Amino acid sequence: MKNITTTDELAAFCAQAREHPYVTVDTEFLRERTYYSKLCLVQLAMPGEGAGTAALVDPIAGDLSLDPLYELFADTSVVKVFHAARQDLEIFQVDAGVIPQPLFDTQVAAMVCGFGEQVGYETLVRRIARAQLDKTSRFTDWSRRPLSEAQMKYALADVTHLRRIYEYLAKELEKTGRHTWVAEELATLTDPETYVTRPEDAWKRIKTRNGSGRYLAVVRELARFRESHAQARNMPRNRVLKDDALLELAATKPATVQDLHKSRLLLREARKGDVADGILAAVKSGLDCPDGDLPKPDKSREKLQVNPALADLLRVLLKGKAESYGVASKLIATAADLDALAGGLRDVPALSGWRHDVFGADAIRLCEGRIALRAKGSVIEVVEL
Repeated sequence: MKNITTTDELAAFCAQAREHPYVTVDTEFLRERTYYSKLCLVQLAMPGEGAGTAALVDPIAGDLSLDPLYELFADTSVVKVFHAARQDLEIFQVDAGVIPQPLFDTQVAAMVCGFGEQVGYETLVRRIARAQLDKTSRFTDWSRRPLSEAQMKYALADVTHLRRIYEYLAKELEKTGRHTWVAEELATLTDPETYVTRPEDAWKRIKTRNGSGRYLAVVRELARFRESHAQARNMPRNRVLKDDALLELAATKPATVQDLHKSRLLLREARKGDVADGILAAVKSGLDCPDGDLPKPDKSREKLQVNPALADLLRVLLKGKAESYGVASKLIATAADLDALAGGLRDVPALSGWRHDVFGADAIRLCEGRIALRAKGSVIEVVEL
């Protein structure tokens, strides 16, 4: 194992890694007290078993630039292998506008290869690498130095076992010809837009039962302020304003600081200073919003007349298809997809790409009464009508 703390050391390791077909990557970070993740450690491993084939890159203890790593990420001759890559990729995209290419996510590949829903790294280590992980350092403060031997061993295991897992899953995909399935799933992960959070759209993540346009306008402006304030000060959005307090404020529409003190849910720090001023300005902006600019809730699915019997049949078809293809059922279609299909909608992910071939085409035929389902032992068969 190499403990890299300088740019020259990182450049040398990355140059060596570029001589191999793939490199495994993981990160350790903290996000509890910040808006953006604080990168604490990068783990890398290339094929082989020697001591020099794996490294811990320490951006805290050392004075280094990650530019050599980003150059490796841009080298399309080397596959970058992650497990559950989304949070790792967000760090690199926010830090340097870099998305590793080409990308391989072993969690996605494992779901395609029949290892179940959202399969964890520990499960793959046990089932594929035939090893056990030492979990004693799972919950640790990765920003503190020096790192203990146990911490370094734990962090390194996240990329050393990943080599065996990647090689196994890559062979399975080669056998089944499902590389394109994984590629479709990774398209969202490799899209920089995935990691962009726009304050003006933040309100769409907040669940509310009130569909009033004026109420939603205040929710929108409060959410916009919260997101902008959190981003500018690199602090968690809930440290500015929690969702339940935001919804309370949208309902009570405070106009003065004294009104803020009447809130049951507002944090004490939010009742004064910049946050209080921002809240009051946001409420006023929402109330002053022209009628033509009021947000409209998405009610397209509220009007669905879901046929419950058809939805149940679609669930049976999905289960049969998932078992037949050895693919996690939730990767093929969600419960919301099935209800949408049973309600007559056709603009759902389950009807596009590889999902259409595996499930979607027969799902449509089932909805249209052109096929039936038959149980033969434990197998669900499609019967032409």
